[in-house]
Amino acid sequence: MAQPVSTSQEVPTVISPARRAGAVVATAGAGLGVALLVGAPILWLHYGTAVFFEMIASGIAACF
Repeated sequence: MAQPVSTSQEVPTVISPARRAGAVVATAGAGLGVALLVGAPILWLHYGTAVFFEMIASGIAACF
C-alpha cells in the first residue's frame, strides 16, 4: 500500500499579523462609513438644507 509523501501539518490557531491588520483596516473603514452616514442627517437637521449643501460644496472645493 502507498504511503503519503508528506505528513499532515497542523494549522496554526494564532491569526497572522497581516490578517489582523486587515481586520483592523476593515473595522476602521466600516466605522468611518457609519460615522458619515449618521453625521450627514444630523448636520442636515441642525443647519438646514441650504447651509448643509454649502458646507459640503465648500469642503469639496477646499480639497481641490
